[in-house]
Amino acid sequence: MNSSAAAATAARASHGGVVQPLRPTDTLPRPSADPYTWLASRLRTVRWRHAIVAAFVLAYPFFATPFFTFQIGAQSLALGLIALSLTFLGGYGGMVSLAQMTVAGFAAYLLAIFGSSSNAAISLGWPWWLALAFALTLATVFAAAIGWLSVRTEGIYTIMITLAIGVAFFYLAQQNYTLFNGFQGFSKLAAPTVFGIDFAQPLAFYFLVLACAAAGYFFVKHLIRAPFGIALQGIRDNPRRMASLGFNVTAHRVGAYAVTGFLAAVGGVLMVWYNGRISPGTVGTGAMINILIVAVLGGMRHPIGAFIGAIVFVLLQNFAIDLVDRERFNLVIGGVFLAIVLFSPDGLLGLWQKLRTRLSSNRVTHPRHRPHSSTKSRSET
Repeated sequence: MNSSAAAATAARASHGGVVQPLRPTDTLPRPSADPYTWLASRLRTVRWRHAIVAAFVLAYPFFATPFFTFQIGAQSLALGLIALSLTFLGGYGGMVSLAQMTVAGFAAYLLAIFGSSSNAAISLGWPWWLALAFALTLATVFAAAIGWLSVRTEGIYTIMITLAIGVAFFYLAQQNYTLFNGFQGFSKLAAPTVFGIDFAQPLAFYFLVLACAAAGYFFVKHLIRAPFGIALQGIRDNPRRMASLGFNVTAHRVGAYAVTGFLAAVGGVLMVWYNGRISPGTVGTGAMINILIVAVLGGMRHPIGAFIGAIVFVLLQNFAIDLVDRERFNLVIGGVFLAIVLFSPDGLLGLWQKLRTRLSSNRVTHPRHRPHSSTKSRSET
């Protein structure tokens, strides 16, 4: 069974239909060898709202202040990239992990250990590109190991295992001074300068984070339509049937953890460059739950929902303290989270979809212009 035929079978299984014997036509459409045809097919899926969003995020730093460019825009995109890993894992894989921030923090710690920081006694001082490569690679392996431990469970047990791993890493980083420098962590972790471009500056750093976020978003959009993503969705809906069709359920789930671990690791590196430091508080229980809140706020069934939820979360984090005490910020976040879950389990994008459906139904029920016939009916004549 080739990959395209397997993906077609997985798609039918994920929708609960009866799986028929495979036929030669039961294959997914393969991309054309002609690059112009492939590009034209992709451009046909672009809508006016996509062009508006792309134009806005590109022009945003040129009319926004440095505070909004760096503190709001860059932070939202980096946080959204970590939440995107949870969105793919939970929305398309059916596995809710609370260890995504742990993987991001692990990559940030490795970057500080392999690269340069304020603690020269621990940091090895490698070039930034070599330290970055090792940090992302080991963080991806770490995420795959977490998946290998947790994929054999389901539901609340998966959440508890990933939470236990996250809490264990938090206390390890807090109590270990030889490798993680204890509760002080590492500081002076600035973004590098490449080809004369100082990515520590707000404008350059914003476009760096925007490029990484866009790459992660389009990668996930492609992956959910690829044979691996379709098979993963089939495993989410009916793992027993997918196993009977010959799919390795455990391998697909561990692979999903590895893919999302790489996304979370990139987001963790961007966050440590944004903050300029890493400490155990970055990977604490509150930080792990915040990623879950961000993903649920935007919508777990939409890749773009991770970034929408991150924008809402960052705006509340920066401006809610002007209305309430800083100590009551978690109360505000909890109230917004409960409101979204109660009125729209699919997040803010679910509310938008309901609004669009209601508006379209109103247009059908109450059309603006009724058709007028130029001829009279027989009864009128």
